[in-house]
Amino acid sequence: MSRTDRTNGRSPSTSKWRGVFAANPTPMDSSGGINQKALRAVLEDNILGGVHGFWVAGGTGEGAIFDDQERATVARVAGEVCAGKAFTIMHVGAATTASAVKGARAAREAGCDAICCVPPFFYRPTERSILEHYAAVADAADLPFFAYNLPQLTQVEITPQLMEKIQKAVPQLTGLKHSAVNFAYVRDFADMGLKVFTGSGRLLLPALTMGAIGVVDAPPSLAPGLYRELFDAWEKGDMPTALEKQKATRDIVDLVTMFGAASHIAKAVIGERIGIDCGEARPPVNRLNAEEKRAVMQRARELGLLKTPARFRSS
Repeated sequence: MSRTDRTNGRSPSTSKWRGVFAANPTPMDSSGGINQKALRAVLEDNILGGVHGFWVAGGTGEGAIFDDQERATVARVAGEVCAGKAFTIMHVGAATTASAVKGARAAREAGCDAICCVPPFFYRPTERSILEHYAAVADAADLPFFAYNLPQLTQVEITPQLMEKIQKAVPQLTGLKHSAVNFAYVRDFADMGLKVFTGSGRLLLPALTMGAIGVVDAPPSLAPGLYRELFDAWEKGDMPTALEKQKATRDIVDLVTMFGAASHIAKAVIGERIGIDCGEARPPVNRLNAEEKRAVMQRARELGLLKTPARFRSS
């Protein structure tokens, strides 16, 4: 089976850049390194739950604080586990262009389907710096390229006007994850012919009505079946079911955002479900204390997120 033929239970005519993409956590071992065994299990759990693909080593995955070797390791594991089962968009954003370029090459060598990248961060970039950075990273992999619009953390907002310039400078540009506050941009970006994933697990159905093609966020990693059911209902035109499932996502998002520790919460909940310790978030990423973790796990239990899922079957 070729990489472009992978359908994960979907019609062959369905675009691979569509649906539920989990922003999965990256498990850590007791020494603070990448726990490859646990990462494989997290990906397999989400595939069984019905996700179409993964946004690997993004914000929830703590990729921005990986070194080059760690990023390559995560890309390799994702490429191996997901081959023939789910699509992989590997986040390669880094503090330097050189590091991001290495990540892009590693993603290509690992067999990932696409790469994504935040704009340059820390040193506030000019438009020229952004375009040069993105062009270099995209050229290094020569894979479909997704921008990551996350101004809350990068201090750079990709507006439709800036995106037009990125389109001209980066021929590999395929779409973006839109996590910025200005929701109206979803329609603007879609009108530009881009594949728009909403970065808000709370807004999947509204985003689909605005022209988005799916969601990339941490909540689908905790509740993949729920998000797949929502998306499938939308695809079938079953709005009552889609609205019901959309309402249910609110509880999942509220859980993930408890105590401002999304990465640690995702590891704790999924780790309990798969029976493997996924470790904690890497400092300085926010972590739960013992009392907070008990509250999180109790809520996850109430929401039914700790049950080992049966293999997801789409009708």
